[in-house]
Amino acid sequence: MHGKTVVEVGADGVAVVAINNPPLNLLTVDVMLSLQESIKGVLPRDDVKAIVITGTNRKFSAGFDVTIFGDKQKKRTKEELGFLSIQFLTDTLEAARKPFVAAIDGPAFGGALEIVLACHARISTSSAKLGLTELQYGIIPGLGGTQRLPRLVGLPKALEMILMSKRVDGGEARVLSLVDAIAPADKLIEVARRWALDIVERTRPWVISLYKTDKLGTLEEARAVLNSARMEVQRRNPNVDYPLVCIDVIKQGIVSDPRDALWTETEAFHELRQSSTCRSLVHFFFAQRQTTKISEMNLLPRNIDKVAVIGGGLMSSEIVALLVLRNYQVILKEKNRDQLLEEINKIRKNLHTHFKYGKTTLQGLEKALTLLKGVLDYDSFEDVDLVIEAECETLSTKQDIFADLEKLCPPNCIFASSSSTFSLELIGERTKCQDRIVGIHFFCLSPAVPLVEIVRTERMSAQAMVDVIEFARKFRRTPIVVSDCNGQGVNSMVITYLHAATLLAELGVDVYQIDLALKSFGMHLGPFRMIDMIGFKAFAEISRILIERLPDRFYKPKLIPVLQNANREGESTCKGFYEYDNSGKASPDPELRKYTVKATSVGNLTADTEAQLRKLSDSEMVEMILFPALNEACRVISDGVVMRPSDLDVASVLAMGFPSYRGGIHYWSNNFDSGYVYSKLKKWSQAYGHFFEPCDYIMERSAKSTHVANERKKLIKSQL
Repeated sequence: MHGKTVVEVGADGVAVVAINNPPLNLLTVDVMLSLQESIKGVLPRDDVKAIVITGTNRKFSAGFDVTIFGDKQKKRTKEELGFLSIQFLTDTLEAARKPFVAAIDGPAFGGALEIVLACHARISTSSAKLGLTELQYGIIPGLGGTQRLPRLVGLPKALEMILMSKRVDGGEARVLSLVDAIAPADKLIEVARRWALDIVERTRPWVISLYKTDKLGTLEEARAVLNSARMEVQRRNPNVDYPLVCIDVIKQGIVSDPRDALWTETEAFHELRQSSTCRSLVHFFFAQRQTTKISEMNLLPRNIDKVAVIGGGLMSSEIVALLVLRNYQVILKEKNRDQLLEEINKIRKNLHTHFKYGKTTLQGLEKALTLLKGVLDYDSFEDVDLVIEAECETLSTKQDIFADLEKLCPPNCIFASSSSTFSLELIGERTKCQDRIVGIHFFCLSPAVPLVEIVRTERMSAQAMVDVIEFARKFRRTPIVVSDCNGQGVNSMVITYLHAATLLAELGVDVYQIDLALKSFGMHLGPFRMIDMIGFKAFAEISRILIERLPDRFYKPKLIPVLQNANREGESTCKGFYEYDNSGKASPDPELRKYTVKATSVGNLTADTEAQLRKLSDSEMVEMILFPALNEACRVISDGVVMRPSDLDVASVLAMGFPSYRGGIHYWSNNFDSGYVYSKLKKWSQAYGHFFEPCDYIMERSAKSTHVANERKKLIKSQL
């Protein structure tokens, strides 16, 4: 036992060195030093012929503890920087005169996979997961991954795995030659030991991956692949440099010398781990993990296998389509046969759209259809686990539905409303099962928006909360828990963002210029492209609800009704703010200008204000659209609607398309003095109306000269 490693030398002459830092065997400086000490201890022993490196408890290692990334580091010498990558992994492990074989089960991510790559052979289980995941934290592999992975799997696949932080299972790793053999979990160490001895006996190859070249192709081919990757990265992420740094380091090793590139890699890693981008991405990583951390999570979730959906609301057909694609049995209830057939046809159309864009196979499509059952009554509800009510009706209708459900469904069935029109307390007023009533709000139901808002009441049981969060996870949606509070939450933040963009367009700023400015900032879609995707009908309905409840906080767009009167509804009709071809590709519409002119508000402005609007820079447009959304996020936080401010960072990334490398909208506000945000909002409020009025949360922080947000340390401490 050497601190964080366990060593066992067998009678066969094979030493097994196991990383031992449960539960995930995360790497730290102490773990790496312990591993080095163990390896240096067994290498000179006469009774050791070969070494197997593995992890305890069927987990190799999930990589470095992310809490070490993002903080400022002291200046180090070149030798200090290369201690682990060059002195240990390259000059001690890879250059050893005794073979090393990695035995991999469970995760082998980031630095853990880099240890694996330095070994002379690799054996894994079929269920093992392997990947260089560093770029999701704004850094690059720092222990030789940029040099060894391309030489084992080929340059195109290595670039895909590194730049996309893509994980592969053991089966795919074998096909890629990332591992040399697959073994059952209970035979893994035995197979690895035998493989190591075979290398000693020269019946298996002794491979030093750093100098393999057979998978790299010609220099001309490698340059072409790298140049293509560089252009794609610049197109997708023009505001970040760490992927380009990674490509340059990979290129250096191929064009020049891999050992020299190891030094460049470790120096670049040291610089990037201290960057603001790294801090933002680490914050977002922890924020995502926090969304499911509630006090009730010590309970075990119950299975939800059969789901009923009631009504043909705005999004019910897409809800059902996604449920059956996730292998849930689904009962769809409608009021009459015509509505039922119409809704089933919508579901079929949605499923075919998923197939068309490669989101499912033909076999998956056919299976999904067999899981759907349409009904006109409640006779089939006796064994459902979850009911989602999606009616666009009155409060009394919803109350009737929930009263019927209580009588006809199993006693543990959870009742959910997808509507934010009425409070859950009112919806469940006629029932005695308010402990099982919850709100489930979906967003645009696009694969690009993997988010679900879970609305809880004070009466909701802990078990129901755990069950619904687990349902969201299995549904591949990140859950954001909010209180039952007047429709506030993710929707109100997103709608404020879209209202701000619409208001600016109605003041005469070009729609496409606005979208381009927000895209250049890093948003996944511009706000008007996003409204097209949502659909004008859904956008107008959500806007109406929020405006009726909180008229002082939301803007009533004039432009949307003008476009709807011209039979434009967004992407679904191939005409919205953009035109769409048969493949769904968007392009600017030259006719749009005549509609924006009809809705313009410039006649109410002074000549100086009009002139200022015409001269708006991209950064000023970004602030005029995002500061109101931040303002609303701060209201939601101060009203106690979300469990923690970082939940809105996650929501802004997943629902708004806010760039994760900026940490989320609340975290991003750390880039500004609160007084600056307050003064801007106040200035716009005086010029353009109450919509921009800064909230008390921002005003109070401005008075104290503190940042709007300061969360990263709190999030990291909560993980420890």
